[in-house]
Amino acid sequence: MPFNTPATPPTFNQLWFTRCPVPTATGVAYQLGWLTEEFAADGISVDTLQDNRELGRHHYDHQLPSLIREGGNILALAARAQGAQTRLLGLTWIDEWQTILVRPDSGISQPADLKGKRLALPDWIEHEIPSHARGSSIARGMSLQGYRGALAYAGLGFDDVELVEVPANRDERGTVRQGLGNLWSGLDYLANGRVDAVYVKGASAVDAARAVGAVVGIDLDAMPDRKWRVNNGTPRPITVHQDFIDNHFDVLVRFLDQTLRAADWAAQNLSGVHDILKSETLGSLDGVAAAYRNDFHRSLHPDLSAERLHLLQSQKKSLWLHGFLEHDFDLHDWVDPRPLQAALALGEERRKSALLPHLSNSKSIGHHPDR
Repeated sequence: MPFNTPATPPTFNQLWFTRCPVPTATGVAYQLGWLTEEFAADGISVDTLQDNRELGRHHYDHQLPSLIREGGNILALAARAQGAQTRLLGLTWIDEWQTILVRPDSGISQPADLKGKRLALPDWIEHEIPSHARGSSIARGMSLQGYRGALAYAGLGFDDVELVEVPANRDERGTVRQGLGNLWSGLDYLANGRVDAVYVKGASAVDAARAVGAVVGIDLDAMPDRKWRVNNGTPRPITVHQDFIDNHFDVLVRFLDQTLRAADWAAQNLSGVHDILKSETLGSLDGVAAAYRNDFHRSLHPDLSAERLHLLQSQKKSLWLHGFLEHDFDLHDWVDPRPLQAALALGEERRKSALLPHLSNSKSIGHHPDR
C-alpha cells in the first residue's frame, strides 16, 4: 500500500485584512507599520480590502480564505448565516457616540420622551449582489437596535413610536450620498421636521450632526447597562475563514499578536490614537475626540468573555427576528478560542524576552554593590 504523507499547506504569500471605519487594534497596528514589518521577512504581503475594489465585496461575504476581519457584527453574522466558513476569534467593546439626535426645540431629553414620536428608519438598500442586501443594510439594523435599547430602558417598545422609513443612502432630493454620509440620510428629514429623532454613531456622525444643527437628545453610551447599548459595533467581532486556521495557524497567531501589541500601545498613547483615527474613521479630529470618550483607547483588546458572547447572542437574535440574517445558527459553535489564546501566549513570551536584558543587568549590578 502507498505510504500516505500529510498534506502540505499551500504556499502563503498574501494576507488580507479588513476593518470598519472605527477604532480597532487591527487598524492601529497597520497604521503603525507593525503588520507589514512582522511578515516582510517571510515574503508575505499584508494588504487591506479597503484599497482593493475588486476584492472589496469580501468585507461583506468573507469568502476570501486569507482574510482577517475586524468589523461590525451585522455583516459578520449575516455572512455566517449565509454559510460562510468563518470562525469567531474575539470580541471587543468600544462605546462610540451612540446617540439619538433631535432638533434643539424637540423637548426630547430622555428615552421616555420618545413615546409617540416619529423615528427615522433607513430602508433596505439596493445591492448589486442581491444576497448581500439584507446583511448590508447596516444603517437600518443599527437604527432598529439603537431605538430598541432606548425604548426598552424606558419600558417602551416599537408599538409606542412611529417608525418613518427614509432612504438609506440618498438625501431627500434623491442624491446618492458618498462615504459614511449614506448612513445618516435621516438627518435631512430631521432638519425639515419630517421626523423627530434619528439614531447615529461614530465620529462621522458628530460632523454630520453639526452640519444640520442637530443636538443629542439621548446619549445611549450613558445608559448604565450594556444590554441597552448592544449594536453593530458593541460587541465587535474578529472573524477569519476556517481555511486560515487549518492551514496557516502560525501566521494568524502572529497577526493577532501584533494587534494585541497595538492595543497595548494605544492604551498609553491617546493623542497618537486620535491622529490615527482621523484617517481610520473618516471624521475630523474634533469629531474623533467627541465620539470616542471614557478611556476607549484602553479597551481595544479582544476577548471571548461570557458577557460579550451573551451580548452578541442578544444581537444575533434581534437581527434574525428583524430579517437581517438568512438563517439562525449556533453562536457557540462559531467560536474558536485557540488563535487568541496562542497569540496571548506569544505576546507574553515577547514581553519576557524584552525584559531579559534588563533583568540580567540588574542581577549583575546586584553582585557588585560597590559600583
